[in-house]
Amino acid sequence: MAEDYYSTLGVSRSASQDEIAKAYRRLARKFHPDLNPDDERAKRQFQQVQVAYDTLSDTEKRKLYDQYGEGYEAYRNSPFGAGQGGPSGFDFRDAFENTEGFQFFEFFKGARPGSEQGGESPRSRSRSRRSSSSSGSSSRSYSDDLQSQIGDIAAEIPVPLRIMIEGGEVQFKLNRGDGRTEELSVKIPADVTPGKKIRLRGLGQPTRSGQKGDLFLTIQMQPHHAVKINGSNIEMKLPITLSEAIYGAKIDVPALRGDVTIRIPSMCDSGKRLRVKGQGLKGADGLRGDLIIEPLIQLPEEIPESLESVIKQFEQGYEKNLRDGIRW
Repeated sequence: MAEDYYSTLGVSRSASQDEIAKAYRRLARKFHPDLNPDDERAKRQFQQVQVAYDTLSDTEKRKLYDQYGEGYEAYRNSPFGAGQGGPSGFDFRDAFENTEGFQFFEFFKGARPGSEQGGESPRSRSRSRRSSSSSGSSSRSYSDDLQSQIGDIAAEIPVPLRIMIEGGEVQFKLNRGDGRTEELSVKIPADVTPGKKIRLRGLGQPTRSGQKGDLFLTIQMQPHHAVKINGSNIEMKLPITLSEAIYGAKIDVPALRGDVTIRIPSMCDSGKRLRVKGQGLKGADGLRGDLIIEPLIQLPEEIPESLESVIKQFEQGYEKNLRDGIRW
């Protein structure tokens, strides 16, 4: 049984073109593959929404769909319909070209042959050739074309770890892709993790209807030479002196609510992992991760000559060759 396009968009059969367009924009944003990269169900729903809108947004095609219902769907998919005139002399090839909202052949331009979106059929190749000659470009993907319809744009924003934990305002530059760079600021809520998306309404690109889409920002941690995020854990590489490694030490390190004091055990090797419970980011379950510290022995830039004999005596403390276990 063919799918009911009105049900797909969640509108009544008497819906106006404006209501259909609003329903499409809402569902397209919800199921867009860029916002649901690992969700195959969302991908299928996105495709269904697009096909439904492609028909109902065009007055003539909508009239045919209302008149023939499932027959319209069957004819559209029939290999015999590709070059034949439809009812009342209508050419069903035109149902997928030169529409006001979306050109169906654009959907196939970004698809690789044999991909899940479908390999290129003779009919789609024919449509692509004709569209290329008229538009002058055949490189746009269906995702690019969708963005031109709903006006949404996406970008990544680097955020310092302290602001990811405490919240605050971040200034950033947005390259809009047309040579313009815009300086914006955004408030970051507390306890965000890398990958979280923030939606800024009305800061996208203008659509063909004149409305503006939204800006979707994906938060990434600002690069730090000693700190990284692993899930909800904060991992830190902590330089220590040779003396601290041998005899142990108490060292203050930055944490959630100011510095915390950790204890470096005596005879501490580089790479040993020390864990401070509950000093990480808040996870999806509401529980905080940990602060994991990896001490790294840092040697001085220069060794005084007076210590050379001491260092040679120090070498005698190794009972075996440290590199015996690295061979394979």
